[in-house]
Amino acid sequence: MTSAAQAGKTAPSDPIGFDKHDHGACISAGLAAAEAHCQAEGLRLTPVRRKALEVLLQEHRALGAYEMLDRLRDAGFGSQPPVAYRALEFLVANGFAHKIERLNAFIACAHPGANHSPAFMICRICDSVAEAQSSPARGALGQAARSTGFRIERTVVEAEGICPACVEKADG
Repeated sequence: MTSAAQAGKTAPSDPIGFDKHDHGACISAGLAAAEAHCQAEGLRLTPVRRKALEVLLQEHRALGAYEMLDRLRDAGFGSQPPVAYRALEFLVANGFAHKIERLNAFIACAHPGANHSPAFMICRICDSVAEAQSSPARGALGQAARSTGFRIERTVVEAEGICPACVEKADG
């Protein structure tokens, strides 16, 4: 990983998730970016929203809403599902998190504030997730869309495989 990525400053083209890095810096940079964005845009990063983001930043794997609810409850927040769903909805709507469709779960955005089309690499063994840049509008899908007059507004790219830490487990 680049030194910028280690400090929590990554370009959308830098994949984040499977490599070793300063995780403390990753968490603090993610929280700082969210706080700065909310302040600049007049958004409320409430204590429950901040805690939900912190929970997502603590791991590079996707968490389901009920696992998030358990973590929020353990931190002293409400125990009703809307508590988690509203916090996650805010984080996704404002670019601080992404929903991993295949897992019906959420992960912190590795590139908050950057205009990007994420692609997710999901380990089928440990459920860790790495985020990388995707350019579907430039590839075969983009070409097909252009030829039919279709305008792509959103894509979800999710690849399932085996992360570097699990390769030996899979081969063994």
